[in-house]
Amino acid sequence: MGPVRVSYVETEHKGGTRFKLYPQLPSLDQQHEPETVWVSSPAGSLMPGPADHRMYVIDPVGKEKAYGYYPGPAGSTFHYRPPWPGTILEMAYPDPDGHFDHLDVDTFQFQQAHAFGSIRFTMDIWERYFERPLEWHFQDYYDQLEILFLRGLDNAFAGFGSIEIGSYTSKKTGDFVEFGLSFDILSHELGHLIIYKEIGLPGTVEVDGEYFGFHESAADMVALISLLHFDSATVGLLENSRGNLYSYNRLNRFGEVSDNYQLRSAANDKTLYDFADGWTYEHNLSQVMTGALFDTWVDIFHENLLDAGLISQSLEDLSDRMEGDPDYEAVIQPLFDEAYAENPGGFADALIASRDYMGFALAAIWERLTIETLDYADVYETFIEVDQDMTRGRYSRIIHTNMRRRGIGIIKAGPRLTPPDEKSHAFSDRTATPMGACDCCRPGLPYSIRRELARNS
Repeated sequence: MGPVRVSYVETEHKGGTRFKLYPQLPSLDQQHEPETVWVSSPAGSLMPGPADHRMYVIDPVGKEKAYGYYPGPAGSTFHYRPPWPGTILEMAYPDPDGHFDHLDVDTFQFQQAHAFGSIRFTMDIWERYFERPLEWHFQDYYDQLEILFLRGLDNAFAGFGSIEIGSYTSKKTGDFVEFGLSFDILSHELGHLIIYKEIGLPGTVEVDGEYFGFHESAADMVALISLLHFDSATVGLLENSRGNLYSYNRLNRFGEVSDNYQLRSAANDKTLYDFADGWTYEHNLSQVMTGALFDTWVDIFHENLLDAGLISQSLEDLSDRMEGDPDYEAVIQPLFDEAYAENPGGFADALIASRDYMGFALAAIWERLTIETLDYADVYETFIEVDQDMTRGRYSRIIHTNMRRRGIGIIKAGPRLTPPDEKSHAFSDRTATPMGACDCCRPGLPYSIRRELARNS
């Protein structure tokens, strides 16, 4: 393959601190050795943990439950939240030059460094897209994010002042997965925290039901775009797909826990018509918006290829016409194979340009949205405005086509059919702001918290 351009973040922070990160889980066949990356923290500035002024990692001993609201004595409510006061496992220490890429991958200390490096690397990427430092929604209470392991937690949670990292055993494959080694899951959780700060917390105001799907979709897009800041991910994606991003590849599969199973797929056929009568899980509803954004990304990538003379107009038109056709891959893949072989480096440049367009566009969209009015149509309309500002509307037709194909701007999702459960990330007791100094004030708690307290009391 021809040379692949090194990403902005890696180039910009070559004087920073080195970490070894797995772009995707090391148990997957396509992922072998971790990749060395640089984060923005100057070498020698990070403390053991790792820790800096924005975040720190701990590995607690004896922590049995996730942070959140729990029943207290005499009918009171107790808000269990950071910092963890108890014993912790030995921390990850830097080498004499201040780097963390020397740790043995089979140790807990490597997982600790991997968690910090993944979240810090993602923050660097999105601070570039926002063109400013990112803040925490909990900054009035805590200066630092607590990143901690809760081994046995069947999930990973972003909450008020924390990201808690568990593990997972696939019911389909039996594979055991340490989420601390999953870059895309850790990046996704930081995406939740970005949205809490940029747009707001549900439970503080009445929100449209589509907010919850939007929130999951936004976190997914943070993870997807961040993934393509790894050279190995970019090279691997293109060598596997030959530029046909609708093939079953590492970009449109995320939250992967085995070679045969992933939590969600960006290349999906979900529309709002599927949810016209209502919805239960925001992860399912989110696939409508994620699919529309992924389709837009692919179409812009194709436009870049066309502009550079790397594919023909006939291939672009045929790909558009056959999208969703069961014969798509059989017809289209050989054509992409031939085009890619002519100039692999040009394909990489076109992919990186489309990645950065989506990153800057999404950051600008999220800055303009308000929680009180947010629904999928609002995201659609704001995307059109942002593209007008960025490109004078060059991609407006692409955005219109992909949004309306999903029913966005035409219909709305029906009501939530069941109350949010413990799987909900966007609306839960983990994310709620403290109710008061005593933390035992029952009035005013969001419904999801009151329901959980009633169930557990």
